[in-house]
Amino acid sequence: MSSATETGNLALALRQLVKHFNGVQALSGATLEVERGTVHGLIGQNGAGKSTLIKILAGLYQPDEGTIEIDGVTHERLTAHDVEKLGIHFIHQDRLLVPSFTVGEALFLGREPRLAGLPFLDRRAIRRQAEKILDKYFGLKLPANALISELTTAQKQIVQITRALLDKPSILVFDEPTAALVRREADILFDLIRRLRADGITIIYISHYLNEIEALCDRATILRNGKDVSTVDPRTTSAAKIASLMVARDIEEMFPKTAATIGKPALTTNALTKAGKFRNVSLNMREGEIVGLTGLLGSGAKDLVRVLFGLEAADSGEIVIEGENGRPRSPAAAVARRLALVPEDRRGDGVALGLSVAENTTLASLKRFTRFGFLQSNREHSEVDRLIEQLAIKTNGRFAPVRTLSGGNQQKVALAKWLSRQSSLYILDEPTVGVDIGSKVEIYNLIGKLAERGAAILVLSSDLPELVGITDRILVLYRGVVTREFISSETTPDAILAEATGALDLRSGEHRNVV
Repeated sequence: MSSATETGNLALALRQLVKHFNGVQALSGATLEVERGTVHGLIGQNGAGKSTLIKILAGLYQPDEGTIEIDGVTHERLTAHDVEKLGIHFIHQDRLLVPSFTVGEALFLGREPRLAGLPFLDRRAIRRQAEKILDKYFGLKLPANALISELTTAQKQIVQITRALLDKPSILVFDEPTAALVRREADILFDLIRRLRADGITIIYISHYLNEIEALCDRATILRNGKDVSTVDPRTTSAAKIASLMVARDIEEMFPKTAATIGKPALTTNALTKAGKFRNVSLNMREGEIVGLTGLLGSGAKDLVRVLFGLEAADSGEIVIEGENGRPRSPAAAVARRLALVPEDRRGDGVALGLSVAENTTLASLKRFTRFGFLQSNREHSEVDRLIEQLAIKTNGRFAPVRTLSGGNQQKVALAKWLSRQSSLYILDEPTVGVDIGSKVEIYNLIGKLAERGAAILVLSSDLPELVGITDRILVLYRGVVTREFISSETTPDAILAEATGALDLRSGEHRNVV
């Protein structure tokens, strides 16, 4: 039992919350108890249930089961209006501000000072009060007439926080607030959070960065698979222990091992850099090798994948693909060099939901099945049927719309598209996100078979047991820099998570501080 419960000084208590979405259980009895005037961390891997829990607190979702208690009062349900009246405010990563508003207009939206006896805005008062408030809370001289669209990410966040403070909140929820901040900006935010705690405001701080949790939080609740697994004092609990609580350890039986022969270099990057995203990334992938890539939101991992596939341009550095130097300038150029990308958002980018299994499968390789400009349907259908059987795609037939398939089978169709193209280098972005456990194992088998056939495979994933289970090596990006390479058979999800969060370096006992 946490100290918050023992003191009876709870600002809020969400107890035994259960929430389902279309039959999928997002929360399975999660509890969050937060003591008044403290900074309470909420941590867990992607999909652990953090967002669902907070959206219930925000009144955006209603729990299927469980109780909600705010300042000792039990609420059967919360609406967004109720939450605001209770003094609970949220600082989102997305900076929910109107881009065309000035700083003053954004701060006083809904509470604008007006000219005496007139319906017109008192713009001089707005400007004067905005400058005074920003100076009070941040010691910042931010032009009140500046447009929100002209501000930096940190400045937008400051406006968002200041707007919340105008309502004299009792509870502030920070959702991944430093994801897009540089170190100096993050330090300013940390100082403010400490001042708010000293003023008696209760803070819930959601972050993947365990070093931030340790530096700021009095207590931290850890979620895993939709349930709280522990509430700890992060100042006295090791980062390795917290990391071990965040990940499951029983992974061996899930990941079938294959024996692939490692061949010649397939893809090499040298000092690849994209300003503000990642820098000096050098990696070397060989035929038959499965390389893992991971990093938190804002680490640059997603941007690296986009650059490799020609969706974005690097600023400097080189990419060598199968001995040919030159960065792909477009996805078409990447595909021409036998690269394949299976994106995270398969429904939006990986497959065409309105088209059939057959149409999706041959979408990237129609030239293989045409002669004199005419599609040879028999050849196409033979290839589609072969891939349906090979990948064990559960479908009513080659003409079934892809939208009627399960998530796992849609992902198999996305893979089939590139197998039909006869690609040799695969980039898989979160290949099993939203996929049931049975389909996950089937996809792991497919990845292993691709490696056995000589394909080089890069797997970007936030599922750390998955990475350890299916890859040969794992690269970790932290704030745009590859900080470490792990041999998969010689490491654990705990160690990778500690590296990715910038927490205690398990080798030296020192904090990693990459800016």
